[in-house]
Amino acid sequence: MLKKILSLSLVAWLFGFVALVPAEARVDPSEASFAARVKQSIQQLGTGPDARVEVKLKDKTKLKGYLGDASDTGFSVVNAKTGVATHVAYPQVQKVTGHNLMTKTKVAVALGATVAVLLILFIMENYG
Repeated sequence: MLKKILSLSLVAWLFGFVALVPAEARVDPSEASFAARVKQSIQQLGTGPDARVEVKLKDKTKLKGYLGDASDTGFSVVNAKTGVATHVAYPQVQKVTGHNLMTKTKVAVALGATVAVLLILFIMENYG
């Protein structure tokens, strides 16, 4: 009897560790593809005072300014009035609206369509 109780306790304990997988390890494929599209759009805009953006993050923070730099992990938004740069990782982005004054590129249309498609797929997958 004691062996059964110890065995069941050990199994429950092991299942508890499996359930504690960090959130970073559980990446949704649609979120990863969205982050890749954000990265591509940011790189198309370029950097500098001509690359104006408005960014809404998943934590409801809004940033407005121009792109200071872009890397493989994220980008920085520089506030044009204060000059303060804020680094943003691509997975943190919920929505980006921007344009490059030199090329007149609009990112909002492409990202808006991507968000709409991902939202429809998410709803269909979870509620359909």
